[in-house]
Amino acid sequence: MSSRGAGTVALSLGLCLCAGQLVATASPAAAAASTAPVVKTVAATQAAATVKPKLTAKASTRKLPWGSTLKVTAKVIDPRTGKVAKGTVRLQGLVGGKWRTWDTATSKSGAVSLTYKPKNTYYVRTLFTGSGYSSASTGKVKITVKASGAKILAEAKKHKGSLYKYGAAGPKRFDCSGFTKYVYKKAAGKKLPHKANSQQKYGTKVAKSKKKVGDLIVFRNGSYGYHAGIYAGNGYIYDSPHTGARVGKHKIWSKNYVVRRLVA
Repeated sequence: MSSRGAGTVALSLGLCLCAGQLVATASPAAAAASTAPVVKTVAATQAAATVKPKLTAKASTRKLPWGSTLKVTAKVIDPRTGKVAKGTVRLQGLVGGKWRTWDTATSKSGAVSLTYKPKNTYYVRTLFTGSGYSSASTGKVKITVKASGAKILAEAKKHKGSLYKYGAAGPKRFDCSGFTKYVYKKAAGKKLPHKANSQQKYGTKVAKSKKKVGDLIVFRNGSYGYHAGIYAGNGYIYDSPHTGARVGKHKIWSKNYVVRRLVA
C-alpha cells in the first residue's frame, strides 16, 4: 500500500523511480517553457539574416567625356549598430537590359571607391551583398558619356591602313575630307560637308597654340582649304594623304593651316 501511495505521489509530481534514482520528467507546461528560448533564438537568427542595410552612393559626375573614368563612392551602414556593414559592393551598368558588374570592392571599415571607363551612355547602380544581410541596391542613375577629342582620335586610328580614293568617304576607302567627314560622324554624330575648304567653316576657331587631340586641321593655300586631317598630338595628324597612300599618322608639314574644334 505504501509503495503504491509513493508511486501515485511521484507521478502526480511529474517524477519517476528509475533504478532506485529520482529523475525529473518535464510536464507539458515545463516542456513548453524549456523550448521557448530555442524558438526565440531561431527567430532572432532568421531576423538577422533579413536585415536590410542602408546603402548610399555618389557618382563623381553625371556627364563624362569619352575616355574618362567614372568614380563612384559607396557606403553601407548596418541600421542596428550604425556601423559599416561588411560585405561586397558592386558597380553595375545596365547593358542590353541586364545589370553587368564593372567593378567590385569590399566594405570593411568605411566608404569604398569603384571605378570604370564607360564607352557609351548607361544607367548605373551599386549593389551590396553580405553574410547576415539581405541584398541592397541604389536606384539607377543615368551617366551620359559625351564625345571627346580622345574618342575622335580613337575612331581615326581604327582606319589606319585604309587606301586613299578620290571622292570616297568610307568605310574602307577615303579621300582627305571623306576621312574627316566619316570619323566625326561616326564618333560624335557631327555632319561635315565632303570638301576641305567647306569643312574649315565648321566648329569653333582655335589658336594653333591651343589645339588639342581630336581637333580638325585644315591646310590652306592662302585662305583656300585644300587638305584636312585630325590632330593626333605632338605635331602629328591622322589623315588620308593622296593617291597611292594610306590613312595613317603623319607629321604636320606646313604652318598655313587652321584649327577647328567640333567636340569639347
